[in-house]
Amino acid sequence: MGEQQPNNPLHGVTLQAIVTRLEAHYGWQRLYAFVPINCFLSAPSVRSSLTFLRRTPWARARVEALYVETFPDDPMPPGDAR
Repeated sequence: MGEQQPNNPLHGVTLQAIVTRLEAHYGWQRLYAFVPINCFLSAPSVRSSLTFLRRTPWARARVEALYVETFPDDPMPPGDAR
């Protein structure tokens, strides 16, 4: 515990924070355009997205990559504790 991961831009960022911030930034329809998965299209919600992404490694990897690409210099939103 307490290990530093200087080369991991997602260190300390939860999957829930990632999905919530991407949805706020893009909206569900644009998010679906970037990562075409059904949980972003059919009755989208953070909860359904988290359930799917936790079970589907390839989709989670694409969402995490989009997050890093979208927020390269600021991976953690203001006010979130690390």
